[in-house]
Parts: sequence; structure tokens; C-alpha cells
Amino acid sequence: MEDREVEEGRDDVLSEAEKNRMIEQLCMDKAEEFRMIGYEQVTGQDIWECVSDRYYKSGTPPLHAVVNDIMSLKVNQYMNFITLSLYRGEKR
Repeated sequence: MEDREVEEGRDDVLSEAEKNRMIEQLCMDKAEEFRMIGYEQVTGQDIWECVSDRYYKSGTPPLHAVVNDIMSLKVNQYMNFITLSLYRGEKR
């Protein structure tokens, strides 16, 4: 019985590799969503670059905030990011 109580009270923490895989999959899913509405060239890497650009100054937020940022990303936000990247002369 003690083992069960310990397991129920255990805090399930994802490893860094598991978090990275989850974020990567979410980005690929969001890219697929964009492709379904006509933005054929968008990749998971593009989505991550767009979302993570916000974290440049403040650092990466908690996992739930990263997930929210990916899942709530709109096409117009992505297109604004791409446009600004081109103006800044960043390689795309």
C-alpha cells in the first residue's frame, strides 16, 4: 500500500528530451494546419523560429506557456514574423 501512495504522490516530470519531442511534434502539427489552409511552404522549424523569437530577451517560459504560444499562433502573426525577418535580412 505504501508503494501505491508514493506513486500517486509522485510528481511526473518530463525529461528535457521528452519536452523537446513534444514541442517539435506540436510545431509540426501547427505547420500541417497552416499547409491545410494554403501555406504550403511552412515547416515545423519555421513555426518554432516564429514562436521562440518572442523568448529572445526573456528566456523560454514554462512548458504550458510554450504549448499555448504554439497552439494559438495565427497565420497573420507568422506572416508578420516572416516579413520582419526579411526586412532584418535574416536568412529564410
